[in-house]
Amino acid sequence: MDAVILPEAPWRHRAGLDALIAALGEGHARFVGGAVRDTLLGLEVSDIDIATVHQPHTVIKRLRANGITVVPTGLKHGTVTAVLPDGPIEVTTLRRDVETHGRHATVAFTDDWCEDAGRRDFTINALYADPATGEVFDPFGGLDDLAAGRVRFIGDPLLRIAEDHLRILRYFRFHARFGGAEMDGAALDACAARANDLMALSRERIADELTKLLPSPRAPEVLRVMVDRGVLRAVLPEIDAEGVARLEELAAREAEHAIAPDPDRRLAALLPDDPALAEEIAIRLRLSNARRKRLAAAVVPLDPARPPRALAYRIGVVALLDRALRSAPDAALPAILAAIAGWTPPRLPLGGGRLVALGVTAGPDVAQLMKQVEDAWIAEDFPDSARVDQLARDVADHWLRAHNSA
Repeated sequence: MDAVILPEAPWRHRAGLDALIAALGEGHARFVGGAVRDTLLGLEVSDIDIATVHQPHTVIKRLRANGITVVPTGLKHGTVTAVLPDGPIEVTTLRRDVETHGRHATVAFTDDWCEDAGRRDFTINALYADPATGEVFDPFGGLDDLAAGRVRFIGDPLLRIAEDHLRILRYFRFHARFGGAEMDGAALDACAARANDLMALSRERIADELTKLLPSPRAPEVLRVMVDRGVLRAVLPEIDAEGVARLEELAAREAEHAIAPDPDRRLAALLPDDPALAEEIAIRLRLSNARRKRLAAAVVPLDPARPPRALAYRIGVVALLDRALRSAPDAALPAILAAIAGWTPPRLPLGGGRLVALGVTAGPDVAQLMKQVEDAWIAEDFPDSARVDQLARDVADHWLRAHNSA
C-alpha cells in the first residue's frame, strides 16, 4: 500500500514551527491528532499538537537551547507548551497508561509510537505525520475509518470508556462531526451500557461536551440516538423524545432562515416549557449566570400577539430570537425575524429632569410618569425624541390638572 502523505496546509508554515521541529530533531517528533485528521479532510486547523520521543526535561532543554520559550504546563503527563509567534503548541512525550481512574490516568513515558497511539480514544485521532516528509503513520486503521465516516474506539470500547468516562460524550460529538449515516455498533452499545458512568463526571465536563455537540448540523439526529438509547438518562433525564423533536424543528428553522446554530438556544429546545426547571438544569450543569438566565427566558412560550420589538425591548433581542425560533407559529415567524433583523433596542430619550421642568414635583410621581411615557413610546414602536417630548408634555399636563384640582 502506498504511503499517505499529509496535504499542504497553511498551518504547516506557521512562524517558528520549523525551528521547533528542528530543535526536537529529525525523526524524533510527529504531528498528531486533530491537526492531521482535519488536514486530511480539508478542514481548517486551529490547534497543533506534537508528539515526541524525548522526555519532558529534554524537550525543555532543547527548546530553550534554540531560543524557544517553553512553559511546563503539564509535566506530570509529559506536556510542555512552546510559545511561538502565531500561538502556543503543545509538545507531549509518548506515553502509555499504567493505571486509569475513570477520567485521569497514571502514565509512563515510552519511545514506542504504537504504545502512545494505543492509549488514544478513536482511530481517527491516532494519526501521526512526519513533519519532514508528511508521511502519515496509522497504526489502527484510522485512515480507512476517516474515509468511511466511521468513528471507532481503539480496542475494546467498554474498556476505553472505563478508562475515561468522558469518551461516551466525545463519541457522539465526534460522530456528529465526522461520522457517516450509521454509528459503529460496538461503540454505540458500549456507550449505552456504560451510560451511568457519566454520573462520575463533573457537570462542567458534561456541559462542555454538550456545548460542543449541539451546534453541529447533525446534532438532532445524534441526540435522538442518545435519547433512544438512554445515554443521558442518568445525568439529564429531562431530555426526552419530545425535546429532540423540538430541537429538530428548531434546527430546520435555523437552516431555513440562515441563522447560525447556537448551543444555548438548542439546549433550550431540548427542555420543557418550564423556566424554573431550565434554571435548575443550568445550575446543575454549572452554567454561568448569563447562560442560566438565557436558558430560562428561552423556554417561555412566545406570545405571538405581542409586538416583536416591544417584547425584544423588554427581554432582549437574543431572548426573543431564542423564544421565537423555539415556539413561534410558523406563520408568525418570518414577520418576527424581519422586525428584529439588525435592530438594537433604543434607549428612552427622556430623563426625569424633563418632567420636573414641565412642572411635576420631584419624587415618586416622576418615576411613575416616566413609566407611562415609556409604555406609550413602546406602544407607538419607539418614535423619535420629538414625539417622546410630546408624550412627556401630555402626562405632565394630566398630572398638573389632577393636582391643581385637588
